[in-house]
Amino acid sequence: MTAPTLPPHSSSDTPAPATGARPDTGTPAGPETSGTPLGQALHTQVISWFDANARDLPWRRPDAGAWGVMVSEFMLQQTPVSRVLPVYEQWLDRWPRPADLAKEAPGEAVRAWGRLGYPRRALRLHGAAVAITERHGGDVPTEHAQLLALPGIGEYTAAAVASFAYGQRHAVLDTNVRRVLARAVTGVQYPPNATTAAERRLARALLPEDERTAARWAAASMELGALVCTAKNESCARCPIAAHCAWRLAGKPAHEGPPRRGQTYAGTDRQVRGKLLAVLREAHAPVPQAALDRVWHEPVQRARALDGLVADGLVEPLPGGLYRLPLT
Repeated sequence: MTAPTLPPHSSSDTPAPATGARPDTGTPAGPETSGTPLGQALHTQVISWFDANARDLPWRRPDAGAWGVMVSEFMLQQTPVSRVLPVYEQWLDRWPRPADLAKEAPGEAVRAWGRLGYPRRALRLHGAAVAITERHGGDVPTEHAQLLALPGIGEYTAAAVASFAYGQRHAVLDTNVRRVLARAVTGVQYPPNATTAAERRLARALLPEDERTAARWAAASMELGALVCTAKNESCARCPIAAHCAWRLAGKPAHEGPPRRGQTYAGTDRQVRGKLLAVLREAHAPVPQAALDRVWHEPVQRARALDGLVADGLVEPLPGGLYRLPLT
């Protein structure tokens, strides 16, 4: 398979780093630097593997642009690629630029989000589109600080868009990358439940010096975690860095930290919220309370879920016991 090509980086829009500082944060490299034999081996072998094995995903193609990359990053949070692909394609067909989405009511973003889950991401993406239109003339900004200042965008998404869309040098730490670094470098089976300062230091220290190579490394290490160094049933025989993996070389010691958090859904408030939103997504007029009452048998949990949707701005209550997706 031909590896996807990162879009060109517009260096004229990127501020020069301070003297002697890393381009991403100004933080000096730690003990495991990109220039060590280990760092060089990881970069070379993982990127070579990625060149031969990367999936051909629409947001990796040059014509996806920064907006396509941003949309994918919002959708892929806690949602597998197979579920994202059809919604992503429909979304970009309808709203090919941020300004197209910004013109719509936020409820339309929630409607188009469908069953991807965690629908507040749709509201945040809509808010980001409005801000991009108002502050940046409708173009996704190139500077990391400007991306980070957009509503609904945190450190990970800002770094991912800057790296994948503009070829910049940033540590992109999603769950897959954290797992790869935990095993290959730290020698443990799983990273902590929440990203730590030590993980960020390690990720920055392992960044290749060259911007283009660093962007490629970010995408390649993420793909390795998604396809080979998976949470369960990892495929060490197919791993390009198995010979360097500290966890494998130590005999794959079992995880000793806090229990891994499992994600339950059936019977939870999340499931009830999803059922309530499904009714509102399918309706193009305000929905009476009775129609919502029919989707879940337990009234206390149903009321709690509906109150949560209203508090999150996903549902607007109207006089007369009616509800709709938000217009403002």
